[in-house]
Amino acid sequence: MITVYGLKNCDSCRKARRWLDARGTAHRFVDVRETTPDSATLARWLEAVGADALVNRRSTTWRSLDDATREASQREPTTRLVGHPTLIKRPVLETATDVTVGFNEDRWVALID
Repeated sequence: MITVYGLKNCDSCRKARRWLDARGTAHRFVDVRETTPDSATLARWLEAVGADALVNRRSTTWRSLDDATREASQREPTTRLVGHPTLIKRPVLETATDVTVGFNEDRWVALID
């Protein structure tokens, strides 16, 4: 089963979901605000893609954090992502064997097909 994690109102997430629907690809969507991924899931994603790919340092949430919290986030990103799920870059596509961040049609085709 393919799972897409993101935000309902995120343009990239909507685009990715429309693309999956157009291809007839069954998937489950999880809004990270409503159902925050647990620490184990976030740790798995961090191991797969790294903090640079997973933590959205351009977000309003990131910019609103004080310097000490940002620094702590660099050392312990899992804790910060659980507390602030909007810091997760989106969408996150998870298959049974892979994780990728951001909508990239070529990469998603390689993972899904």
